[in-house]
Amino acid sequence: MSDKKPEEESGLLKNFLKNFGAGRLSITEQAFFAKRLSFLTNAGISLLEALHMIREQTLSKSYIRVLDAVIVDVSSGRSLSDSLGRFENAFGDFARSIISVGEQTGALSENLSYLAEELKKRQLLRKKIVSALVYPIFITIATIGITSLLIVFIFPKIMPIFLSLNVELPFSTKILILASTFLGNYGLWLILGIILFVIALRIVFKKSEKFHFWYDKAFMKAPLIGPMIQNYNLANISRTLSLLLNGGMTLSEALPITSKSTASLVYKYELDKLTQVANRGEKISSHMKNYRKLFPDILSQIISVGERSGNLSETLSYLSDMYESEVEESTKNLSNMIEPVLMVVMGIMVGFVAISIITPIYSLTQGLQR
Repeated sequence: MSDKKPEEESGLLKNFLKNFGAGRLSITEQAFFAKRLSFLTNAGISLLEALHMIREQTLSKSYIRVLDAVIVDVSSGRSLSDSLGRFENAFGDFARSIISVGEQTGALSENLSYLAEELKKRQLLRKKIVSALVYPIFITIATIGITSLLIVFIFPKIMPIFLSLNVELPFSTKILILASTFLGNYGLWLILGIILFVIALRIVFKKSEKFHFWYDKAFMKAPLIGPMIQNYNLANISRTLSLLLNGGMTLSEALPITSKSTASLVYKYELDKLTQVANRGEKISSHMKNYRKLFPDILSQIISVGERSGNLSETLSYLSDMYESEVEESTKNLSNMIEPVLMVVMGIMVGFVAISIITPIYSLTQGLQR
């Protein structure tokens, strides 16, 4: 007999699984799991048998470890939501809450279906934002790469000619010579420094909550991207609250879960404040009106209508659809807005290098003609 308490054994198992890579499921895997489990349980198959069927058709080792642990828990009488709570990286508080409500109300299959749809919508929103940023990032990298190749490999071959001339070189050519010399001598160190800076930035981002907060806040103020990020967060917050309220939770119960499932620390802190407002029995729309930069007027006004009519869940569902449409529209227009700016910047950079090379050659040919 083991002398360890069940809580200690649970903690040891959780740490063991975490250390060996279990519990890391992508949003696509989470949605697929919820959808398949919903389909199987809705067809009359028991939860334990459905988990075994999903386990048999799974190839991912990390996924298998999660399912093995969940099957053991469920077979010993533990609820599905409690079992999934062992894995911090598998399903978040929002997903576990939706499943828990389904277990309590006897609507597990329906709630799993809702969860799958919600996860798919979140994934689609994220993909739209990433897709909108891929083209600008690609153009930026291509521009920097072409300019660097010209400075590091092409320009040094003709630089001795310029240095041997007994003429005053243009200012742009002098700058190019300095840049070429610096990159030739310290280029690798510069690349290494950038890599180390990015790694350090990621570490500080994860470890320092204050830095994370100011990073999120600065990103939301960025032109073009800021409004899109704000709409993305508002869409997710509205959708999450709507589903939790529709599942039978009170606003005081739903707000903390929504806060935990929100990636932006800026909105996470505001949702924590809204939780306190709801606990005092006050209307959250009144609090939102004081923070118009985070909660636009139309949001607080529509939520106020939902509070008065008693249909807050439906109102939030409408808001989530509205902000999802805003994100979709923004992603379509982002490339069109950024493309001209990138083209101008690319033209200036490449043009500067070309002029710096051509101008001395032109001056030399003019001198030879005389």
